[in-house]
Formats: sequence, structure tokens, C-alpha cells
Amino acid sequence: MIAAILGLICLALLGLSVHLFYRGMRKSAQERILRRLGQVEQAAALAPVGHDWLDRLLQRAGIERRNELLWLWLAIWLLAALLTGRIVGWAAGLGLLPIGPLLAWLYLGWRYRRRLQRIIEQLPVLLDHSVRSLKAGRTLSDAVLGAIDASREPLHGALQRVRRNVQMGVSLDDAMAELAELYEQDELRLFALGLRINHRYGGNASELLENLIKLIREREQGARQLRAMTGETRMTAFVLGLLPVGMAGYFLISNPNYLLTMWRDSNGQFLLLGAFILQAVGCLALWRMLRSI
Repeated sequence: MIAAILGLICLALLGLSVHLFYRGMRKSAQERILRRLGQVEQAAALAPVGHDWLDRLLQRAGIERRNELLWLWLAIWLLAALLTGRIVGWAAGLGLLPIGPLLAWLYLGWRYRRRLQRIIEQLPVLLDHSVRSLKAGRTLSDAVLGAIDASREPLHGALQRVRRNVQMGVSLDDAMAELAELYEQDELRLFALGLRINHRYGGNASELLENLIKLIREREQGARQLRAMTGETRMTAFVLGLLPVGMAGYFLISNPNYLLTMWRDSNGQFLLLGAFILQAVGCLALWRMLRSI
């Protein structure tokens, strides 16, 4: 049993090392791009100070860190792990410990993607409002800030970060670039790039925003067509991910002694833990493949 726990710890450390390596490679690539553009100092000045990865996840999901539901979820998760360890066994309780953070991470990711999708859907309306304000004679900064006040949630809540930064003295293009890096979305990066070009070199801002509206709508139409064309692939991935879980649930309902007998044996525990790890790795691989489509 100790060997199984050590194996789980080794797998967790291996996954963490792969994640850190991927993050380091991505960060170095971004720094090379910023260095070519001569914006390293600006990006460092805009980087949030003292914000860890949990703050970033909660901000992107639109959840306050001091939310009482977070503490309630943590208490329920710890209580469930304690009860499982007391009733079934401490090995099952230890196996349940990583499930809580995993479910929370999946929920935050789902909430972030849903919120980001609504933000991108509302972005052309904000740009169109800015274009009308520009044609009425307002400056680009006043037009965008006025459009932020007229926007709806969740775009209004996300862009309040831009408004606060502008009120603190940050230029509008830098504040929008910081928001784009927080959400890691190309449409927001294009918006920030358009603001930066207009701020540095001038030009027809209304025409630039109109072209950006057209580009965002074309990307949205292409994404919908891609989802329609890959619907069969995504359904196959869902079936492959849920089939083992459904079979295990069927065995527990129809013949619970079948799996409980395996759990009471040391070799059976090793096989069940190995099956759980393989199932988790397979679901993660399928999820990554679906995100790349």
C-alpha cells in the first residue's frame, strides 16, 4: 500500500514538472516576442504583483477570492475525505483528497471558458458603440471608456479592470494588453494591439475598429463551423471517457461485492488505483485533444 501511495506521489510530481517545463517554454517564447517588439519593460511594469495562480484562476472565472462558497467547498471536501477514510479505509480517503481540487479546477476552467465566450460575443457590440462615439467627435479613449459603461456583464465586469488601471495613470492600450494577457484571448490582444498602434502612430481609429469587428465575427463564424464539423469526434471522446466510469458504477449497483472484494485485497487495491490513474490520464489526454480542435 505504501508503494502505491509513493507511486501516486511520483506521478503527481512528474505531472507538476511537465507543467512547469511547458509553462517555462511558453514564457520564454513570449519574452522573445516582447523583446523583439521592445516591450519587455512595459510588460514587467504591468505584471500583477503578489498574485498567485489561484488569484489568476479566480479572476478569470469572475469569482471573488473571499467568496464564502470556496470555504464551504473546502470544508465539504475535507469532511467527505475524512468520512471515506473512516468508513471505507484510509487508502480510499487519501485517494479522495486529489479529487476535490481536480473538480474545483475543472469547474473554474469551465466557468472561465463560458465567461470568455460571452465576453467575445459582447465585444463587437462594445466596438460598435466606440465607433459611433468616435464619429460623434469623441476621442478614442473617451469612446472606449464610454462603451465600457454601456456594456453588460460579464464584459462590463472584466473591463472594469481596464478602467481602474486607466484611472491610476496607465495608458488605455497598456491596460487592455494587461487584460488580454490575463484572459489569454486573441480577440482582446488584437483590440489592445489596435489601440497601441493608434496611440503611437495615429490613423483612422473608427476604420480600425470596424475592421476588428469584422475580424471577430469571421473568427466566431469559423469557430462555429469547426464545432459543427468536429461534433462526431467530440462525442466519441465523451463516450470513451464516460464508458469506464459507467461500467464501474454499474458493477457497484448490480454486484457491489465484485469491486469491494478487490479493494479488500492488497493486489486488488493496486489494480484499482492503477485503473483510476489510467482513467484520469486518459480523460486528461482526451480533454487536451478536444481543446486543440
